[in-house]
Amino acid sequence: MPKLKTKKAAAKRFSATATGKLKRSKANKRHILGKKTTKRKRGLRKAGYVDKTKEKQMKRILPYA
Repeated sequence: MPKLKTKKAAAKRFSATATGKLKRSKANKRHILGKKTTKRKRGLRKAGYVDKTKEKQMKRILPYA
């Protein structure tokens, strides 16, 4: 069986936790921050996790994560 290639774009955006879940950063934190509340921006700082429905797809893209 040949080695599987990792999609580098995905590797830069996702990281695996010890339990095997994929951690991601949240969107909407780059610009136009003036109109967003402090509470909302604070919530965007925390990590999000890949949804269960997408997990199989992501494991294919990131075989060694």
